[in-house]
Amino acid sequence: FLDRAAVPLRSDFSSPSKKDKWIVCSVAQVEEAKGVLRLIPLWVTCLMYAVTFAQSSTFFTKQGSTMERKIFPGFLVPAATLQSFISISIVVLIPIYDRVLVPVARGVTGITSGITMLQRIGTGMFLSIISMVVAAIVELKRLNVAKDAGLVDLPKATVPMSILWLVPQYLLFGLADVFAMVGLQEFFYDQMPDGLRSMGMALYLSVFGVGNLLSSFLISLVENLSSAGGESWFSNNLNRAHLDYFYWLLAGLSTCGLLAYLLFAKFYTYRIRHPKHFISVTTDTKGSNA
Repeated sequence: FLDRAAVPLRSDFSSPSKKDKWIVCSVAQVEEAKGVLRLIPLWVTCLMYAVTFAQSSTFFTKQGSTMERKIFPGFLVPAATLQSFISISIVVLIPIYDRVLVPVARGVTGITSGITMLQRIGTGMFLSIISMVVAAIVELKRLNVAKDAGLVDLPKATVPMSILWLVPQYLLFGLADVFAMVGLQEFFYDQMPDGLRSMGMALYLSVFGVGNLLSSFLISLVENLSSAGGESWFSNNLNRAHLDYFYWLLAGLSTCGLLAYLLFAKFYTYRIRHPKHFISVTTDTKGSNA
């Protein structure tokens, strides 16, 4: 369909007044437009990853503020500092990925990078789902501990459960970032046409920008729906709230997003970069590009 934009019509030359550069596009312009549009389906399916990632700096921190934060006598761990476990895990795991996992995967797949860019992104999306499942289980335990301790109606009381219970979900998000965030940067930059390379980073950043907006919208929607039937899932009293339900919802939506991603990735054709041009290479039908 887009190829028609490069085909001049007889009526375009019927009079000098119709000679406009916007009437007919060059072949290069058409190919650039097609190169960007073919990335949009994968961009859309990655948005749920960004929605789940937004929770690491919001509700995870809110959970931690209600838990036992005393690690050593006289020392309270600020709930927000647990986000540092994401950065720490990234710093530790990226060298392990490059030095250990890539050589092992290369020996199995025969691919120089070990796994394809789309496989790397998909792995990160899967790990983010696992993180949401772990977060839901930990939150359910926190609610049960609060109930057993008689703290359900005491929102300012400290739940006798160590804040370190939250560490696994942060570490899982760090591991997910090693795959997904790095993979997204590489993919959008590498697969963008030459004339639009600067848009690659813009597409990558927009995933998280739009993801944060969708997260806010989803929270508002769930807040309105859940409060209509009784206690809101996001009650100011976290001991009566149900963040675990919300985490399960995110895990379910992320699973749907991952399935859609796998479908589009299966039929995606990589563009191999050469010094002066692109050539399209169709990957094998065994789904090695997924």
